[in-house]
This record gives sequence, structure tokens and C-alpha cells, in this order.
Amino acid sequence: MEIRFAKPSDARSLLDIYAPYVENTAITFEYEVPTIEDFATRIAKTLEKYPYLVAEEDGLILGYAYASTYYARAAYDWAVELSVYVSQEARGQGVGTRLYDALEGLLKQMGYIHFLACISLPNEASLALHRKRGYQQVAHFPKIGYKFDRWHDIVWLQKSLDKEAKSIKFLKEKE
Repeated sequence: MEIRFAKPSDARSLLDIYAPYVENTAITFEYEVPTIEDFATRIAKTLEKYPYLVAEEDGLILGYAYASTYYARAAYDWAVELSVYVSQEARGQGVGTRLYDALEGLLKQMGYIHFLACISLPNEASLALHRKRGYQQVAHFPKIGYKFDRWHDIVWLQKSLDKEAKSIKFLKEKE
């Protein structure tokens, strides 16, 4: 399995993975499957600032993961939200773990120290993946998202690295 950076031209393959999550689950609160063009734009926009990775084997994309802005205020510049989606056929084969290994490694090199994941409930597979990686639940919002004629809870999980002093020093040097 190869982990590489996504390209906007991967949009169709990534959308094939994402569409069942939109259409059949509350894992994403998106109601409509985006167009290929919209998805390609999302990939390109994300890559302007953050890593967007795909797991590929024998030319077939098995999953993808990316980072995004946690909150658009300067005080949160060391925090990122991480997302991962794995094709239905590749679930349980370590694809999500491999993607997160690479994504977290890149984000550490970029100076990020707080990794966050928003997970709708129930989603035991995602909770297990994140807890295994050292994420801890820091918030629970009951009945916050409405999809498929019912309310869904979300939880926020966080993993913090021990590099705060270095990042703060870097900020002061930039000023």
C-alpha cells in the first residue's frame, strides 16, 4: 500500500468512497453527495494549507485522510481537525491507521500540536481508531446534528503533543 498526496484529479475515486457515507450513514452530516467538480475544488483548497493523503494499492484508492482548520482564529493556529474515510471494501485492513500515521507525521513536522476529530455517534470503528492512537474525548454534544429523520450526538476527541514551547517560541520569532 502506498500513501501519497491527493490530487484534484483523484476526486472521482475519493467521491466513490465518500458517497456511501453521505447516502447511508450519519458519519458525515452532509445531506447531498457533492459533485466531482466541487470535490476536486475541496481537495485543491485543502492542499493549499494542509496535507490531503490517499492510500493506494495496485492503482486503486482504498481511503483518504486530510487535515482542516479547527477554528479560524489565530489563537487556534496549532490545532487541526483530522478526517479519514476508508472504502467499504477496505475497512478493517489497517488503511485508516496507515493514513493517520502519515498524516499525523506530516502535521507534526509542520508544527501542529493539537489534533482533533469530530465523530458522530454511534461510530465504534472511528472511536476505536482514535482511542488506539491516544485521542481522548474532550466534548460531547447531544442531539446536535439532524439526518435521516433523527437527531445524532457528536463527540470531539483530541490528541495533544508535547511541543507547545517550541511552537510558541516560533510564533514569537515570527512577530
